[in-house]
Order: sequence, then structure tokens, then C-alpha cells
Amino acid sequence: MTTNAKWLNKVRWDEQGLVPVIAQEATSGDVLMFAWMNREALTRTVESGEAVYWSRSRKKLWHKGEESGHIQKVSEIRLDCDEDVVLLKIEQVGGIACHTGRHSCFFQKYDNGDWHSVEPVLQDPDTIYSKDKKTP
Repeated sequence: MTTNAKWLNKVRWDEQGLVPVIAQEATSGDVLMFAWMNREALTRTVESGEAVYWSRSRKKLWHKGEESGHIQKVSEIRLDCDEDVVLLKIEQVGGIACHTGRHSCFFQKYDNGDWHSVEPVLQDPDTIYSKDKKTP
């Protein structure tokens, strides 16, 4: 598959060559995270069957779970009606999508004038990203 494939040209990439991506758990419907992809990231996601994103802060491809082991197995890829947002239906390996050790990155809820954490930490991030961690 090449990065000039017809299916890639259908996506409406922004000025930086990126498209927003929502990762949704296929079984529960939970929205787990939001990220960005460039053409290469989307191509690699299709080829590997695992989510690969573009890290804007690190300016490089990011295979989700490359450090944590919490990869995302992609079961379906959808494009919205405006062709400018991608939805990945995924299986979240290990049940943790967020770098904070939570199931979802959307763990803060607005209530009564402030944001409150409403989802538990499932694993301490220090143990997830420790250099001498044991394989899960």
C-alpha cells in the first residue's frame, strides 16, 4: 500500500497534513482518546491493524502502546460525513488508554464550576513507564 493511495486522498487533511482521530472501544462504545494522524500513520494503522498516531509534541510517529504495552487493536476504521475526522473502533489491550493509568483520557467531568476526576487510576503511571518494568 502506498501513501498516495486513492483512499488516503479522500481524507480531508488539515494545513499540517493531519486529521483528528477518535479511538472508541468497540465493545463498550466508550470514547477512550483523541489523537492525530498523518498519511503515514493512517497507512501504518491499516497495514498493521494497530493504532499508529502522529505525536505533535514529539513530531514523530507514535505506535500506541510502544512503551506501555497498551496497544490498540483496530477492528474498524470510519470517516465522518465531512471526511475530516477518523474514528477507530478498537480493542484496548490491558484496558488502559490514558498515560495517567486510566481506562479513558476523558476522566474529568465538569460539575458545579470545576473539573472532577470521575474515573479511577487502574495502574500507577510510574509502573507503566518505568525503565525496569516487568512485561504485563
